[in-house]
Amino acid sequence: MRRLEGLAARWGRLAGWLTLVLMLALAGEAAAHGVAEDDKAFIQGNPGVHIAPYVYLGAKHMVTGYDHLLFLFGVIFFLYRLKDVAHYVTLFAVGHSTTLLFGVLTGVHANPFLIDAIIGLSVVYKALDNLGGLKRVIGFTPNPKGAVLVFGFFHGFGLATKIQEMSLSRDGLVPNLISFNAGVEIGQFLALSAILILMTLWRRSETFGRSVLVANTALMSAGFVLIGYQLSGFFLERA
Repeated sequence: MRRLEGLAARWGRLAGWLTLVLMLALAGEAAAHGVAEDDKAFIQGNPGVHIAPYVYLGAKHMVTGYDHLLFLFGVIFFLYRLKDVAHYVTLFAVGHSTTLLFGVLTGVHANPFLIDAIIGLSVVYKALDNLGGLKRVIGFTPNPKGAVLVFGFFHGFGLATKIQEMSLSRDGLVPNLISFNAGVEIGQFLALSAILILMTLWRRSETFGRSVLVANTALMSAGFVLIGYQLSGFFLERA
């Protein structure tokens, strides 16, 4: 029994640090948030309805979307019941889907650097929330579910600004966007499943309690890196 517990502890430590390394590595690849050049070429060069390719592109975006994964990592950090995870992730999906579809279909636009800076702020916010520091910083603790929904709106609108930069054909736009959004949700499910498996192993180890401060400080630092990168792009663009 002790041998099994020791093995579980070692796997837990490894899982925890693998999760952190993965999150921070994704955060460092700031260019990954945009749409890849080959994906742009496909979208712009193939008008009409293409259900399967757009599902794939949506799933690919979420799996490689470091900003979404960092935020969701923070959201589920202290969620131990699958029911709670489902509630919060559903709120994020509703927010993300709403502004993605609304932004592209209506043409409502904002500066992508500023939207992505707010997305970086969402990562900082969640890390600070996990550390119990929100009340000290802003004087109160916002409703956690409401915050996830609101930041979900910004995450979806951030992607909408990227899609708006391309010359999209109106032919098949609605079914393609719905397919893309379905792919995003599939990708989110796959990515979260992997993260939850690693985190479950990590939580079973003795190191989890001692690593909470380090993990969320690292998460907050990644959020500040994202904010700095996007604000730098905004000011360089205007220079």
